[in-house]
Amino acid sequence: MAQKIVTIYTDDLTGEETQEAATHILVLDGIEYEIDLAPDSYDRLLEAVAPFTSVGRRAGRVNRVKATASDASRTSGDTAEIRAWAKANGLQVNDRGRVPKDVRDAYNAAE
Repeated sequence: MAQKIVTIYTDDLTGEETQEAATHILVLDGIEYEIDLAPDSYDRLLEAVAPFTSVGRRAGRVNRVKATASDASRTSGDTAEIRAWAKANGLQVNDRGRVPKDVRDAYNAAE
């Protein structure tokens, strides 16, 4: 038996099917949005934000590299070390399981 997979591209703004739709990324107040737009809709988007982008400051490109688990452990520190630090500083932390985010944040801030 053979399978045929069909990908249908749709403009998120108009709902119309198009082969020309492309994914665009917007970042506003630290929240990233993805939207698939055909060229006409993309032009409308650019026109809508032009009064703001023309007077705004460019802050550079957003780094889209996702952190890996090993990256997180390197930047977060060793769990045993965090537990020892927390106990020495009067913070309550269990001997096993995940170290709470607020304890990790306090540890990272103290470094």
